[in-house]
Amino acid sequence: MSTIVTGIDVGTYHVKVVIAEQSTDPRQMPRILATGYAESRGLKNGYITSIPEVSRSVAAAVAQASKAAHVKVKRVYLGLGGVGLDEAFGRGESIVEKGNAEITERDLPHAIAASEKALAPAFTLNRKIIHTIPLRFSVDGQRVMGGSPVGMKGVRIAVETLFITCLDRHVSDLVSAVEEAGFEVEDVVASPIAASFVTLSKMQKRVGCVLANIGAETLSIAVFEDTTPISVKVFPVGASDVTNDLALGLRIAPEDAEQLKQGAVLGAPFPKKKIDDLIAKRVSDMFKLIEAHLKKIGKNELLPAGIILTGGGSALQPAADLAKTILHLPSRLASFEDGTGSKVQLKDGTWAVAYGLTIWGITQGGDLEIKQQSEFKELFKSFLHWFKKFLP
Repeated sequence: MSTIVTGIDVGTYHVKVVIAEQSTDPRQMPRILATGYAESRGLKNGYITSIPEVSRSVAAAVAQASKAAHVKVKRVYLGLGGVGLDEAFGRGESIVEKGNAEITERDLPHAIAASEKALAPAFTLNRKIIHTIPLRFSVDGQRVMGGSPVGMKGVRIAVETLFITCLDRHVSDLVSAVEEAGFEVEDVVASPIAASFVTLSKMQKRVGCVLANIGAETLSIAVFEDTTPISVKVFPVGASDVTNDLALGLRIAPEDAEQLKQGAVLGAPFPKKKIDDLIAKRVSDMFKLIEAHLKKIGKNELLPAGIILTGGGSALQPAADLAKTILHLPSRLASFEDGTGSKVQLKDGTWAVAYGLTIWGITQGGDLEIKQQSEFKELFKSFLHWFKKFLP
């Protein structure tokens, strides 16, 4: 029996749903059965201001996709975005268990758990850890090359870990909204990570790149190196800020400004240079935020695969050129292929998160159904899942 999964991307302006079926060829992308779309209500900058309104939007989008796919949706995978998403880094070490000093898979979760305990309270207060990603291992002070240290010998094992976190209240509110719509949430996934499954190639992840999603009210990035996400950040700026700049700069209604942003020609004669300058200034500011973050993590101008742009705001005409100029990196718009035999063709990169969530569900969903595991087993399984996902 084929595996059918549903991904839900709850954005500030739109809720997007993708229902997909696992391909018979594991090397192929999931086959898209149907999509659903509804206007978002009850959100601001990714925060939920009204659970009932969000719930109705989710129900409408899922109903549309469910009807088209002739599938009854019960369980879903949910994308987490918004300015509440953030990162934290921890380093921990533990003693190797076996008397002969050989490192086994049982040793890894102990070191990862120690790195979580090393986090400062400010990084965990009122926050929920969504993903735990081991970045680098070392054994007796020597860095391990090639990923896992299993099979090596030593006394102490250390790990540097990336924790992707989100405001606990935001997670619980979003899950509650989806559950009120009548669906069980199988797992929550950071939206930048979900989008990367369909917009980035293994080569891009291996040599190093940054995926930037320009949404309506947020700009999110995920930085990859050696096939692994090494940084995730969300900034409170988006395409709607371009609309506001045009409305203020030209003294026109926001509705007219939105049309100008999308390239429409209105009746009144607005100087094209002024329109272009207003758009370019705001988009430049976005890429300067990305540049500052890359400098902070020591990756400025050091990502050979460059920056890949997705999200509704990536369609702004100067975006790709400005990204290349400001970041001094190759720049291009994201593209992805639908699964072979898909009944629906996705129109653009704004569907990347919802589609990526279906891949997450197909590759990891079965194991997530195991209940009442010990904390040790849960951490161990989480680690294994992450390692499998990012191996070339």
